[in-house]
Amino acid sequence: MAPLATVIIPHHNDATRLSACLRALDRCDERSKVEFIVVDNGTPPLPAVFPDLHQNTRFLYEATAGAANARNVGVQSAVTNILIFTDSDCTPAPDFLTQAIRAAREADITGGDVRLTQSHANGVTAFEQVFAFNQRRYIEEMQFSVTANLATSMNVFNHVGPFRADLSEDLDWGRRATALGYKITYQPDMIVYHPCRTTWTELRAKWNRITAELHGVHNSDGKPTVLWILRALAMPLSVVGHVPRVLSSPKLTTWRARGAALGVLARLRLWRMFAMIRLTIPQKPAERRRPKGFG
Repeated sequence: MAPLATVIIPHHNDATRLSACLRALDRCDERSKVEFIVVDNGTPPLPAVFPDLHQNTRFLYEATAGAANARNVGVQSAVTNILIFTDSDCTPAPDFLTQAIRAAREADITGGDVRLTQSHANGVTAFEQVFAFNQRRYIEEMQFSVTANLATSMNVFNHVGPFRADLSEDLDWGRRATALGYKITYQPDMIVYHPCRTTWTELRAKWNRITAELHGVHNSDGKPTVLWILRALAMPLSVVGHVPRVLSSPKLTTWRARGAALGVLARLRLWRMFAMIRLTIPQKPAERRRPKGFG
C-alpha cells in the first residue's frame, strides 16, 4: 500500500539520538501508513550497518552541509502529498503521526509543541526551559514554526519553494509562506520532545548557528549593516527586559533556578553582542567561519 505521509529527518553526527527518534516513530499510531526518510548530512556518514537496524526507513545522503539542504533532498524523494518534518534529536509522542496527518489535512502549515526534557538541572537547562522552542509565540507572533515539528503538504511546499541554506531556514520559509497567503497554525497536541542543552559549550554552539543564520536573513532582506550593529549593541541592555519573563516562568520553581537562568541570559546576551559584531568584519575566504564564543 502506498504511504499516506512522509516524515523527513535530517541527521548530523548523532546516531544515538537518531535511533531513539526512529524507535519512537515506529511506536506511533499510523506507523504503517507513513514513510520515513532520513537524510544523513554528517561527516563521516552513518555506519553502513545502521540502516539494517531500521529496515523500514529510507536512508539518503546529502554531501552539502546544512539541514536545509538535507530537508530539501528528503522532500525531493518523497512520494506523498503530506510532509512531516522533525529532527534527529527529537522524540515524537505516541500520537504524533496521527496529529500531524490530521493537521496537514486541515491547515496549510502546522507547527506543534516542542517540549523540553532534561537529565539534570543547572543554569543552562533553566535558561533553555524559559527561552527555547516557544512555538506558540513563533507561530502566532512571528509567523513561522521550527522544523523540529512542522506539517504541511507537498502542494504548499512546492509553491513556497525549498528551504534556503546559510540563513534561518525555518524563519525564512515561514515568512515566504505567509507572504503568499498561507496560514501557519499552532497545534499543541502535536508533540515532540527535545533535550535541553546542558553545558555552556552546547548552548554557545546553538547560538553560533542561529546568529549566523539570522545574519543571513538580515542580509537577504537588504537591511544595512549599521542596523545589525545597533541590534548587537542592544543585546546586553535587553537582559533587563527579559528579567520579568524569567522570574514569572512557571517552569522554574526555585529562586536558585531563576538566578541561574538570569546569569546564563546575561552571559549569552553579552556573547551575542561580540558574535554579531564579528560577523560584520570582512574576512579572507579561508578565515570565514561562523562566530566563536568566549568564556
